[in-house]
Amino acid sequence: MNPRTPLNRKLVAIKLFHTLVWAFVVACILAIPIAGALRDFLLGAVLSGIVLIECMVLAANKGRCPLTDLASLYTDERADNFDIYLPRWFARYNKLVFGTLFIGGELFVLYLWAIGRK
Repeated sequence: MNPRTPLNRKLVAIKLFHTLVWAFVVACILAIPIAGALRDFLLGAVLSGIVLIECMVLAANKGRCPLTDLASLYTDERADNFDIYLPRWFARYNKLVFGTLFIGGELFVLYLWAIGRK
């Protein structure tokens, strides 16, 4: 496909937007334990809420990002990273890596909050 065709430009726009949304959610996940370490539990709760909204969107779409479905309209490619600007291996394990970090961060903040209340 010619990179200058309208379909390809739409796919590039979707991939760019998907990557920006992904980066924002990842930044929230990484900031949760930092907020906890700083004892800013309100910020931790807000960040957790943002990530949980993303989780609800994924759950409502059977574990897939709606942007993946949108990108699939503009290409026949179905590699793990066809819809986002991430290395293929990273796109494949993205949910596992950041899901684990999210749960670990949540447990860390919950622990800090619990010992601070004693």
